[in-house]
Amino acid sequence: MPRIAFKPEQGRGAKAHFPSPISEVWLEIGFGGGEHLIWQSQAHPDIGIIGAEPYVSGVAKLLSKIALGGAADNIRLYMEDARDIIASLPDASLSRVFILFPDPWPKTRHHKRRFIQLKMLNELARVMRDGAELRFATDDNGYLVWALERLMAHPSFFWTAESPSDWRERPDDWPETRYEMKAIRAGSTCVYLRFRRTGR
Repeated sequence: MPRIAFKPEQGRGAKAHFPSPISEVWLEIGFGGGEHLIWQSQAHPDIGIIGAEPYVSGVAKLLSKIALGGAADNIRLYMEDARDIIASLPDASLSRVFILFPDPWPKTRHHKRRFIQLKMLNELARVMRDGAELRFATDDNGYLVWALERLMAHPSFFWTAESPSDWRERPDDWPETRYEMKAIRAGSTCVYLRFRRTGR
């Protein structure tokens, strides 16, 4: 783990965290068992991917995938709060951000714990390059409404959907996660949103 651990350092460029030259950097916030992250790392070996996941079981699952032959040179992992990563990155560092099936914190008194907040969107807008993509998925209707209200109102993001299929169906380069499969088996409807960072 130390070899691929991400260490937040103020002023250090995002690409500098990777040993080999990379074209751009992506961030996955809460990667769960790592199914999506490892797929993206293998499909895009020229892209550096930072993954944040505070739960040891999720990190262990991803490390086991890497041990079985998954790519590692373009992966960096952080086992604390993703906010630390975002705070440490220079402006316009990221080309893509994934927030896939985050904890919806359904109780009203816990809504302040949801990752999608105005302050966080301001920070994401700062570290995302112009034209960068933010992908958000959920099976919780309450969190869906919450996220849409805030993202649609934020001047730095615009929703790319042009038809219902754009948010009802995953794109080909968006692999299914274990949590998503579990939600579908339980009869939940999953929604897949894609937003772009507007030009500065």
